[in-house]
Amino acid sequence: MELWNTTMENSFILIGILQDSKHPGLVCATITFLYLLAVISNGLLLLLIAMDKRLHVPMYFLLSQLSLMDLLYTTIISPKTFVDYLRGQSTISFSGCGFQIFLILTIGGAEDTLLAFMSYDRYVAIRHPLQYMVFMRPKVCWSMVATSWLVAFMNALVHTTYTMHLPFCRSREISHLLCEIPALLKLACADTTKYQFMLYLMGVAFLLIPLSAILASYTLVLTAVFNMPSKQGRQKALLTCSSHLTVVGLYYGPAVFMYVLPSAYHSPQQDNILSMFYIIITPALNPLIYSLRNKDVLGALKKVLEKFTSAPKL
Repeated sequence: MELWNTTMENSFILIGILQDSKHPGLVCATITFLYLLAVISNGLLLLLIAMDKRLHVPMYFLLSQLSLMDLLYTTIISPKTFVDYLRGQSTISFSGCGFQIFLILTIGGAEDTLLAFMSYDRYVAIRHPLQYMVFMRPKVCWSMVATSWLVAFMNALVHTTYTMHLPFCRSREISHLLCEIPALLKLACADTTKYQFMLYLMGVAFLLIPLSAILASYTLVLTAVFNMPSKQGRQKALLTCSSHLTVVGLYYGPAVFMYVLPSAYHSPQQDNILSMFYIIITPALNPLIYSLRNKDVLGALKKVLEKFTSAPKL
């Protein structure tokens, strides 16, 4: 195949889940609904945490950062998918594709690291409750968030720059819902074997290592929980931990399948569905998983609703 000049005027054609579906309108409506749900639920959770002083603790500070990342993450793809459906075409410019890859790696990598820090927060809260506010003081919490963003930003910058400087073939069709490196490498006219190994190492660093840390933390947490004398304390701790582990499973499962498992073991159609999970479905479900089973959040919501409903009418 001939090479095509990767200038700002060139664009890629995304052959994603809308094109593969027999009912693209239904798929687009589902994506739009999940996006609106993600915006409303994450926005409401951010508002509640900001307004209620009882939620001004490390656990909810980290949860607010997770909601912010989820909100940004799903905004990368959902609005564009809706616009592309209305236009009847799904194209993305060369620069737009690079920017999309950069955002996905930055926000996704930051969320990977933040989930590990959140598991450490639960470990400290349950194993060392008397020293919790010492280990999780504001400076430490902000350092966790800053580290998550900085490490992810540097990783995204390196991989985006390298990927977008690869020579691409005449074919401009990406068999994916959005621009992601594994899908884009299939269009490269260069030997990407070594780079695919580097991509695997990135997956290990940002997915398997944090996941291992999370599992280790919760192994210690569950050991402490089952040794608690108070039945009510055990139930509260298990409820909080189970919510976090549910989020971890929904997010890490598809991401590990996409970035760590060799591409020979999954098809473009599977990749499209998996991307839907960690970019669209999980951000919509995360706030519901945390809030619907959390008495503190529900109490804050009730308080805000009472405040607005009891406000004097003009």
